[in-house]
Amino acid sequence: MTSVLLTGIGELSTNDPRRAHEAGADPADPLARLHDAALVVEDGRVAWTGRAVEAPAADVAHDLGGRAVLPGFVDSHSHLVHAGDRAEEFEARMAGRPYAAGGIRTTVAATRAATDEQLLARATALVAEMLRQGTTTVEVKSGYGLTVRDEARILAVARQLTDETTFLGAHVVPTGPDGRPGDPAAYVALVTGAMLEACAPHARWVDAFCEEGAFDADQARAVLEAGARAGLRGRLHANQLTAGPGVRLACELGLVAVDHCTHLADADVDALASSGTVATLLPAVEFSTRQPFPDARRLLDAGVRVALASDCNPGSGYSSSLPFCVALAVRETGMTAAEAVHAATAGGAAALDRDDVGRLAPGARADLVVLDAPSVVHLAYRPGVPLVHAVWRGGRPVAGA
Repeated sequence: MTSVLLTGIGELSTNDPRRAHEAGADPADPLARLHDAALVVEDGRVAWTGRAVEAPAADVAHDLGGRAVLPGFVDSHSHLVHAGDRAEEFEARMAGRPYAAGGIRTTVAATRAATDEQLLARATALVAEMLRQGTTTVEVKSGYGLTVRDEARILAVARQLTDETTFLGAHVVPTGPDGRPGDPAAYVALVTGAMLEACAPHARWVDAFCEEGAFDADQARAVLEAGARAGLRGRLHANQLTAGPGVRLACELGLVAVDHCTHLADADVDALASSGTVATLLPAVEFSTRQPFPDARRLLDAGVRVALASDCNPGSGYSSSLPFCVALAVRETGMTAAEAVHAATAGGAAALDRDDVGRLAPGARADLVVLDAPSVVHLAYRPGVPLVHAVWRGGRPVAGA
């Protein structure tokens, strides 16, 4: 196999504390950064990292001219398989109308009417958009079908784009033929029965929206436990619009991650800290809905593992950009730039229970981002500027220069 040496790296974010500290990194740095660094890629994996002066020989060498390198972003929460958009809803909301979960049903109608080919084309374009901005691993949920057939076909489309697929039949209760919301108990029975049976072969995860206007804690528990019996691992939407029981439910059940975490009581933070459940923050949603931003500083200071994800969806936050989310997290949630980048890389990997991505360590997949900047701080310092110079996935360049 051809080995490739990337040298002339001004700042290398490894997320590999042991190796980086051996090479002189600051032990307190969340990203375990090395300066004047290099890395070697071989057979799609990282083979070596360290100071450039100590780099081993390789078959091919590329000098990156002082640019910063970081792991590919890991987006652990997105809703990419859908049809239509809700720009009019966004415009009205910016004029003062508050966001409510009922808008999901608008996307459901458009998605049901779309063909599989149309859904795949839209989702493929969004994945490509993400890749150009440095996202090399993405999770994709269902949730815009709400029938057995449509939820299964959404997941079948998503599985063509990623292995990280999530069954979210419990997104909202669909409307009945008269246009009114259906019976929640009957719908939960469908989700935990025939819908789960049809969707489980296409999914790795099961999720539910535990929120006022969606599903209560008992209903969410029923969905998650049924998913676990079908071999799916659990995650949860919770505490987005109001304080509620969702975060503590996720911790009680030992879920890998609980997402949104905007409205938290002290008991929620304590539960997260003691359980190890990852708190995934989605600041592009608060930007788009004008809701209060989550308090990442409070979580980090309590010892909670935090991830950042886009929640790219056509209703509450239609951004595919994790660099944008990093900038928002620094400006609005109390994170440092290093903490935000760590949350969007290693944190996202933890939220997907992955150790092969989100870090640049020997043996990890060689997914990396090269910035037209000397440091990851520029992602927050220069928000909105297209700083991604190149993206490598599996040891080869796939976007940019």
